[in-house]
Amino acid sequence: MHFTPTSSSWLNVIERWFRDITCNRVRNGVFRSVEQLEQAIRDYIDHHNANPKTFVWTKKAEDILEKVKRARAALNKISSE
Repeated sequence: MHFTPTSSSWLNVIERWFRDITCNRVRNGVFRSVEQLEQAIRDYIDHHNANPKTFVWTKKAEDILEKVKRARAALNKISSE
């Protein structure tokens, strides 16, 4: 089981963005220098920022807190055994 505290859920958005830039621009690219790689990343960022999309959270805070409560109970049960 992997638990990410609700206070760090914003990291998921950052990790997703790095995944996107890796998959969509870096992974299959051919770069003959660090400068070319840096420029490709800058170009990707410029293109991405030209049409920004707001991230919309889909979970209610109550749902997240309930899940945390269940996870804590499960972990406490395991540690007391």
